[in-house]
Amino acid sequence: MSDSRPPTLFSLAEGAMSAQLVRINAATSNIANADAVASSAQEAYRPIRAVFATELDRASGLATVTSTRLERTNAAPVERYDPSHSQANEDGMVWDSAVDETAEMLEIMESARQYQNMVQALQTAKQLMIDTLRSN
Repeated sequence: MSDSRPPTLFSLAEGAMSAQLVRINAATSNIANADAVASSAQEAYRPIRAVFATELDRASGLATVTSTRLERTNAAPVERYDPSHSQANEDGMVWDSAVDETAEMLEIMESARQYQNMVQALQTAKQLMIDTLRSN
């Protein structure tokens, strides 16, 4: 882990929640570009995905996840004939982005659910700490 202090539930949850926010931001960026049109396949928008890595604290054996980078997918843009479009090439072709809006919405829902699970775990831990302090 990046810190020399031993990991806590809170630092582990922070890493997991941060990773889910990166996933959500990538998916929302993809949705925002779903209607993008380009004049060539090379210029067409391709969805981005977060790449994650596990960080292991060797002393405790606890691990968390971090986002290491964003990568473009290899999804092929959709070619279509639209000679009246301002982006059309000399053959009247344009390329639509390769974004599957349904898949992106599922990505957002899954990420939000994982984020919510971490919030619930933190709330439970907080309540247990409060109960422990009150019982002494």
